[in-house]
Parts: sequence; C-alpha cells; structure tokens
Amino acid sequence: MNEPSAAESAPAPVPAGRPTGVAPVRGPVRKAFSRPLASVFVIAVTVLWTIPTLGLLVTSLRPKRDVAQTGWWNAFTHPGLGLSNYHTVLFEGGFGVSGGLLPYLVNSLAISIPATVFPLVIAAMAAYALSWVRFRGSDTVFFVIFALQVVPLQMALIPLLQLFSGGAHLGSVTLIPAFDLSGTYAPVWLAHTMFALPLAIFLLHNFISQLPRDLMEAAVVDGASHFKIFRSIVLPLCTPALASFAIFEFLWVWNDLLVALTFAGGTPEVAPMTVRLAQLSGSFGGRWELLTAGAFLSIIIPLIVFFSLQRYFVRGLLAGSVKG
Repeated sequence: MNEPSAAESAPAPVPAGRPTGVAPVRGPVRKAFSRPLASVFVIAVTVLWTIPTLGLLVTSLRPKRDVAQTGWWNAFTHPGLGLSNYHTVLFEGGFGVSGGLLPYLVNSLAISIPATVFPLVIAAMAAYALSWVRFRGSDTVFFVIFALQVVPLQMALIPLLQLFSGGAHLGSVTLIPAFDLSGTYAPVWLAHTMFALPLAIFLLHNFISQLPRDLMEAAVVDGASHFKIFRSIVLPLCTPALASFAIFEFLWVWNDLLVALTFAGGTPEVAPMTVRLAQLSGSFGGRWELLTAGAFLSIIIPLIVFFSLQRYFVRGLLAGSVKG
C-alpha cells in the first residue's frame, strides 16, 4: 500500500492572523444581535408596533357611547363588544355614504387587482427583452426607462387627465383621439400602470439579468424560442421578485386616493374605498366607531395579501445579494 506523499499528509494551511484551533470570531454587530437581550428588544418593539392596530380593532367593536366616553383599553375591564358597527358600515352606511361601504370595497378590488397585474406582466416581458434579447439601443432604452422614475406623479396627473378627456392635438391635426373613459376603471388602470412601469422594469431587469447565462444558452441550443424561455424558465425563477413587487404595488394602489380621485372622479360606480372612508365620521367627527370599523376593513385585505406572499417577499429581497 502506497504511503501518502508529503504534500498529502501536510496539514491544511491556516489563514494568516488566526491561531490554530481557534474558531472564527463573530463580528460585534452580529454578536450583539444574537444575545437574548436583543430578542427581548425585538419582541418589545413588535408589541408596541401592534398596539395601535389592536386599539383600532377594539374601538371598532365598541358601541358609540363607550367610544365617546372612555378609551379603548377600558374594553378589557368593561367589555361590551359587538359587530354592529361593521354591519352599519358595510350595509347601511354612515354620513354621506348611503348603502354602505361594500360597493366601494368591491371597487377597490376591481381597481387594485388589474392595476397590479398589468404592470407586472408588461414589466416582466420588457425586463426579459432588455436583459437577454440584444438589439441596437437596448441600453439606451433601459436608461431612459430608469430615468422616468424621477418624474413626479403629481406633475403628470393633469396632462394625463387632459389626454384621456380631450386627446392630443398639434394645431388642427389630431395625434391621439379623445378617449371616452369617464365613469370606468380604465383611466385608473392606465394611470397606475404608467406610474409603476419604470420601477417595475428596473427591479425585474436587475433580477432577470442575473440568471445563469449557461441556462439560457442551453435553452437556445435546444431550440427554445424567446417566448418558451420566458414562460418556462424566467417566470418560475423570478417568482420571488414578481411577488415582492406585487405586494408593494397592491398596497400602493389599495391605499391610493389621489389617482383614484383624479381619474375616477369620485363617482359611486367606480370610486374606491379611500374616497368615501373619511366621510364616515360625519361633518363634525362624531362617528368614530364607524370610522374605525371602516379603517379596519380597509387594512384586512392588504394584511391577507402580505402574509400570503411574505415568504416570496423575503426571498425577493435577498435575491441577487449573494451570487454562486
């Protein structure tokens, strides 16, 4: 049996500056966050962060008299909770909201879901094309899209509203005809899609461009088209990035008031929940029990969306931070 050579029997080299047999020392920041005191601090901050939401929920369940006379924490010693406020808000309505908030809740869903899906679909295809379909001027197109993020939303509202209502004209020549979109969801969808596309393309481009080149080249060698590569390879791999942006976009559209009020006009047929929510308290602010019930209803669906996609959200935030 052959004896091992000197090179094979020699011990592994020890990195400079580290004594033999000594474990690597963790950084001071990482060591500090690993202590039990840090865990207690995080738990305390989480509890403090949750208290306002708990107060909102408890207030929404209390009757009008108790809300006007005592604080929400008194509900633990003198309970008198019920769902009458939610029934009033959803089906009866408050000041200025006849018929309840249920139609406006449906309007918010009808606005938020398409306004989240449209920019995601367009941005994913554009990001793939700018990352893997090389053509003359692709870098210029990407930098122009990236620069569009500096355009303030408020500055573009009036030009877009004039474009939708009156079209675009150059003298007597009509460049873009007027769109008869009043009283529909289409202007709100288009506006949110336009405002979301630059950031969505930028984020998805950074994710898709880091996919392994060998994987793309192997698919091309196998005869796969760009559509086949995008559908079978790119979309499954960039699911975390898509879910991360979907959470942000859905929350933005759901909580939006300015764009919906500008393009939907506040009409009951297309107005979202945010347009009517402030009117629940009445002209003198005397219906806080209804306002808290409506406010809690407005945060239930975003919470469901966030907790349903949070695992993809974390993966999307960490994607691209470590290569290899």
